Amino acid sequence: MKKTMAIPTVPENRLLAALPAGEFRTLSPLLERVELVYKKVLYQANDKIRHVYFPESGIISLLSVVDAHNSTEVGIVGNEGMAGLPLFMLVSTSSTLALVQGAGLALRMKAADFKKYAAESASLRAVLLRYMHSLFTQISQSAACNQFHSIDKRLARWLLMTQDRMHSREFQITQDFLSSMLGVRREGVNIAAGALQEKGLICYVRGSMKIKNRKQLERAACSCYKVIKKEYDWKLK
Repeated sequence: MKKTMAIPTVPENRLLAALPAGEFRTLSPLLERVELVYKKVLYQANDKIRHVYFPESGIISLLSVVDAHNSTEVGIVGNEGMAGLPLFMLVSTSSTLALVQGAGLALRMKAADFKKYAAESASLRAVLLRYMHSLFTQISQSAACNQFHSIDKRLARWLLMTQDRMHSREFQITQDFLSSMLGVRREGVNIAAGALQEKGLICYVRGSMKIKNRKQLERAACSCYKVIKKEYDWKLK
């Protein structure tokens, strides 16, 4: 993991931005700014969590691993959240694989420092508890979506969620990962992506995805997107 710029005075990660300004200044010496490299594994399933990551940009996918050849995405983390949340729940290992699916930057913190600071800071605990609810909503709604909605609607929902976190109309994505994300064979991904492309909603060429018509893509997505989006837009009161 490559270190990059100095710690910002105003964090772009929304969890850290929700902390009182003075508290973030206190926390800053414990953070390091690192690059999130596309397809980089931050930790494997059942690995000990050595760092937590607060993305400023980019996306971290959380994958449930079935065996050496099969996995499916259960959650995505952007600048609204963090990777390594089990540490907050006093669990030192991860049940999921954390994979960088969109390149960007993150503020990283050692596990021991995070656990100590979370134990001492009521403000950080409040922010993390609210985020837990948001993430659990995303995971449970996505599970229901994968069971009951068509592949093309699920793909539209996922692309919208990805754009929300990437803040870009274009991003890299492989057919293999789309297959894992949707829990279907690559043939199903091709059909769903082809249908959206024929309608002029997206352009998908050689691992590069571009959203061409956001409003129409929202109409093509299932209702699960609005449920998850509402949680994504949460504000700590």
